[in-house]
Amino acid sequence: MESTKYIYWQDEGQWLGYLQDYPDYWTQGESLEDLQAHLRDLYLDLTSGEIPGVRKLAELTFQ
Repeated sequence: MESTKYIYWQDEGQWLGYLQDYPDYWTQGESLEDLQAHLRDLYLDLTSGEIPGVRKLAELTFQ
């Protein structure tokens, strides 16, 4: 089973969130479960190549 981390919060009755690896692409839902469904759909869109020029978060290590 595949998984990914996401950031979420509630604001004025809406649940907002984004995938940790894709911080530029936010979505919302009417409940936490609805938000999670939208995040799953977003993940599939972002990783399928359907959306061109997807920006992704990365970490750079210095020695």
